[in-house]
Amino acid sequence: MSTIEVKVPDIGDFKDVPVIEVFVKPGDAVKAEDSLVTLESDKATMDVPAPAAGTVKDLRIKVGDKVSEGHLLLTLEAAGAGAAKPAPTPPPQPSSDGGTGQSPAASQPARGKPSDAAQDKPVESRTSAPASGGGSVTTVKVPDIGDFKDVPVIEVFVKPGDAVKPEDPLVTLESDKATMDVPAPFAGVVKELKVKVGDKVSEGSVILTLEAAGAAGKAEARAEAAAPMSAPQPSSPAPQPARGEAKEARPEAPAPVDGEAFKAAHASPSVRAFARELGVDLAKLKGTGPKERILHEDVQRYVKQALSSGPATTGAGATTGAALGLLPWPQIDFTKFGAIESKPLSRIKKISGANLHRNWVMIPHVTNCDDADITELEAFRVQLNKENEKSGIKVTMLAFLIKACVAALKKFPDFNASLDGDNLVYKKYYNIGFAADTPNGLVVPVVKSADQKGVLAIAKEMGELSSKAREGKLGPTDMQGGCFSISSLGGIGGTYFTPIINAPEVAILGVCRSSIRPVWDGKQFAPRLIIPLSLSYDHRVIDGATAARFNSFLAALLADMRRTLL
Repeated sequence: MSTIEVKVPDIGDFKDVPVIEVFVKPGDAVKAEDSLVTLESDKATMDVPAPAAGTVKDLRIKVGDKVSEGHLLLTLEAAGAGAAKPAPTPPPQPSSDGGTGQSPAASQPARGKPSDAAQDKPVESRTSAPASGGGSVTTVKVPDIGDFKDVPVIEVFVKPGDAVKPEDPLVTLESDKATMDVPAPFAGVVKELKVKVGDKVSEGSVILTLEAAGAAGKAEARAEAAAPMSAPQPSSPAPQPARGEAKEARPEAPAPVDGEAFKAAHASPSVRAFARELGVDLAKLKGTGPKERILHEDVQRYVKQALSSGPATTGAGATTGAALGLLPWPQIDFTKFGAIESKPLSRIKKISGANLHRNWVMIPHVTNCDDADITELEAFRVQLNKENEKSGIKVTMLAFLIKACVAALKKFPDFNASLDGDNLVYKKYYNIGFAADTPNGLVVPVVKSADQKGVLAIAKEMGELSSKAREGKLGPTDMQGGCFSISSLGGIGGTYFTPIINAPEVAILGVCRSSIRPVWDGKQFAPRLIIPLSLSYDHRVIDGATAARFNSFLAALLADMRRTLL
């Protein structure tokens, strides 16, 4: 076996770039192209991949260290005969604005790899590259991305004539729930680009055509990848058709974007792409992120103010409620009162926050509160866990709640429906989402076909989904198709609260910590274990009496789970 020194590749003019994540430790086995570390400059985030399969021998850096091109990161003992000639560490791909880096989507824990959904069938046919000379042309299409349709393209990493390597990201798509890259299926040269930033695509949409590289083409691709790349000029600030109506509402045409000032602005590649799509000049914005970095929401605030009140105000918290007839958001310099620390929201919180805001504003929420006696059910749960201790499956009260909710949805079908204009769509399947708390924010994995699974199977699936959520590895299909959601605060505390409905669902159940209470049984007060239930429902679909019956029926099921068999 040979030892490979993995160094920082060509990262342009950047120096002293901080290491923000280290994915490996000595003794770890890695595959070729696995992410080793992540670097983040003021302008971009980039991964350094493994040049070959092998085992990490010696780690020379840690999180927080600052490195430059040529800095030794680690040593790698190559595995197998093929390791004798390790491939050079490839430089990070150029971003859509000419900076060096990857999509912010790569900042998920599985950094540097396309999402699971993006790995399945990314092309119509995977044509292998010819041995020499030119190559055949293959159409690269959007792979299976679940039930998502009209997903926006938020970044395009290539242009016609660019050479790409296998698994290089070509474009990034972003739905309400996840961001995914579409990778190159093999090495080649981009012949024709069929999409641009702002276009909306679905499964099977053509992204580009790719000419497979022969022997000469591969050498040229390596030479091009090693050479510094010139920054492309910013695209036209004209808005995409999907946003055309909002742009036309402006009283005046937007001023031309200053290309040089735009490139000099302190913003990530995805924020630059978003700003170009809306025609926003980043030079006019003051960022609210670390070191005044311009964030995604800074661009959104700028546009909202331009649409609602003419001249936009920039800076922290710059937004107005004019569209809702509200007073402007207060502009306060918090540093006048003491020391502060500003941290950007996580990506999950940015996406979920916008959805929660929409749902709260657009859905008329009403919350019905009730109590359920789970004394016997809790005793059964404890006994069940003792009996199944060797199986490794831990049954939580949430697993029983999911099973009970399925029975309640069958009895009250209005709760298993969605509004579609003036129609109510009744679902004949029972997929239950549960809120999972992660270090990066709240996500809602979905247990599919819960009506066809027992409590043990539900508990096992919940454990697997929760583990994937904590690791940031949930795919789009893991979080879609829900009919009804449960938000459980478990043992954290509280009594009742108002959970926000997860549109297009029409109800959500909130559950708080159970507690022992004295309950009158007709002769005396007896200690009983009581769990509080908070049922939020869409009052356009469900009336108060129906909600009260649903919650009461659910409480009765939890008091005696034998009722689910009826």
